[in-house]
Amino acid sequence: MPHATQHADAAEDVATAELDTVLRGGPFHVALRAAIAARGLPLQRVQHHLSRHGVKVGVTSLSYWQQGARRPQRPESLRAVRALEEILQLPEESLIRLLENTGAGETAVVPGQPTGRSYRAFLEASDVLERLHAELECPLDGGLHTLSHHERVRIGSRRELLGHESQHIVRAHRDGVDRFVAVHHGDPGCAPDRMTVQALENCRAGRVRRHHDTGVLVAEFLFDTRLRAGETFLFRYAVEDGTADVSSEYLRGFGAAGGQYALQVRFDGQVLPVRCHRFSQHSAAAPRGGRQELPLSRRYRSVHLVEPRVRSGMLGIGWDWE
Repeated sequence: MPHATQHADAAEDVATAELDTVLRGGPFHVALRAAIAARGLPLQRVQHHLSRHGVKVGVTSLSYWQQGARRPQRPESLRAVRALEEILQLPEESLIRLLENTGAGETAVVPGQPTGRSYRAFLEASDVLERLHAELECPLDGGLHTLSHHERVRIGSRRELLGHESQHIVRAHRDGVDRFVAVHHGDPGCAPDRMTVQALENCRAGRVRRHHDTGVLVAEFLFDTRLRAGETFLFRYAVEDGTADVSSEYLRGFGAAGGQYALQVRFDGQVLPVRCHRFSQHSAAAPRGGRQELPLSRRYRSVHLVEPRVRSGMLGIGWDWE
């Protein structure tokens, strides 16, 4: 069928042209995604090819890299990028050059990054997060897909972040999942040693890890059952903070597309901000966008946003004090 062959050749030419363009101008994650798509390789096959090159990288990490939710920086990760250039039949140093041009580092999205925190601080917290997950012997994705996440944040009379409560509805995507690892990233100057966690519904608190320099707390919440792939579960927990100074935003990071997310911020009745807005950010290194003013209910002292289906990146609410 010559006609069909011509269409296939034309489509391949377009894909090749698009790949050439993003390899020249980036960004890194778009170029990587385009290269993988152009070769028609599922991530499991990419991982297999990397292992044959003596490089170990998880499918989750590869997914984060091509989504822009994490960028390679460690020596082992950079070895993987150079191997990917060979596996994906790309010009030598083409992907590495894009990383060097942006200067961005490897980072997992972390919830609750406060305003004024530098990208370097965010990167350090991301590295700490990975180490703490490793201590708990729990992968970053945890084997769970979030169907719904409702988060309630409380701001106190000193304008400080008092804490947050989360309700999750999740679905297991592999057998044997029996826990969830929650992350809290406090505002600058916070004291993780004074933070506490509480299991509220259908779970119990397990191990807790804290890192003072970055303000990261990681808590394990255990289920009373081992989920089978496809099974759903609902649970609720809280993290009490109140250890830092003035807070002016709260954000949540998402490593991959997921279900519904609702964020509500409630303020102390005596101290209310003058205005509130929502914002989004594709990655820690990307500029913020999606700014939209949000109405503040003075009667209920709260503001909220609802995202029907989240995408990888960050989403949050900011507010201005007088």
